[in-house]
Amino acid sequence: MTRILTRVSAAIEGSTGVALIAVPDVVARLLLGCALFGSGLAVARVAGFALFSLAIACWPDGYGTTVQGTRALFLYNLLVGIFLGYLRVRGGFIGYLLWPASALHLMLGILPARPAYESASFARPGRTGPH
Repeated sequence: MTRILTRVSAAIEGSTGVALIAVPDVVARLLLGCALFGSGLAVARVAGFALFSLAIACWPDGYGTTVQGTRALFLYNLLVGIFLGYLRVRGGFIGYLLWPASALHLMLGILPARPAYESASFARPGRTGPH
């Protein structure tokens, strides 16, 4: 289950990263309901590079997922889900994809929480298996 969630999350973040690199203004209009100009375009592309790199770093290999990759995606999705929800409720942004993006990120942040915790507990020295 963790491997599937990690792949789904990494695929979404990688795709979003590529979109931010290629057409940052379109992503901003759909997500936030506003245009990007000047330095905002540059920052959005840098964020795209970061998302694409995160996706590559966290993509499961033939042996499964890494604890670090699972933790990174878990924390990223949780924080972004909360922040996107905040932007919609308090920030005044009205993009068509803002609520769905917030919900998706929260779901991808919450679903792997238990497997991430169990894998972290299992990885501690002296542990022989999950309890």
